Amino acid sequence: MRIIYLSSSLTVILVIIVWFVIHMAAALIGLKVPDRFIDPSLRIYRPAGWESGGRLYEKVFLVRKWKQILPDGGNWFRGGFAKRKLSSVSPEYIKMFIRETCRAELTHWLAFFPALLFFFWVEWKVGLIMVGYGLMVNLPCIITQRYNRFRMERFLVRLSDVDQRRGRSKT
Repeated sequence: MRIIYLSSSLTVILVIIVWFVIHMAAALIGLKVPDRFIDPSLRIYRPAGWESGGRLYEKVFLVRKWKQILPDGGNWFRGGFAKRKLSSVSPEYIKMFIRETCRAELTHWLAFFPALLFFFWVEWKVGLIMVGYGLMVNLPCIITQRYNRFRMERFLVRLSDVDQRRGRSKT
């Protein structure tokens, strides 16, 4: 559905600029979404049966072997939330961490979907490459966020169980 025709060199420059703008805009939009709209209990954030509570990502995608090489964009902007390592094991912090994995996942989906815009000014073969690039850059981050969220949710349950055994109220 190409409607804009540009020279090859201008197209390359535009592709680079547009990808940069897409990623930065997605990050800023994700950062600005109010916490009340980032709800881990929403269906899109809950584990699907085929994900086996995140174990699929460990067994099939070997996420534990490569997730540490991904950049942590959570501290690139003021108000962001770094997720490379836990700063606390308090239930409140873990709940915040879980919510922020949802925010990061949303941000990466927002950064992927505009890949379809490239079909307006590149040949369809190049458009497919742009979609592939969008997946290649964002899917590992989405997988990592989902994997970490499901692990943290299990950890939060264990924390709650420990608190209950100690006679404390459930948090």
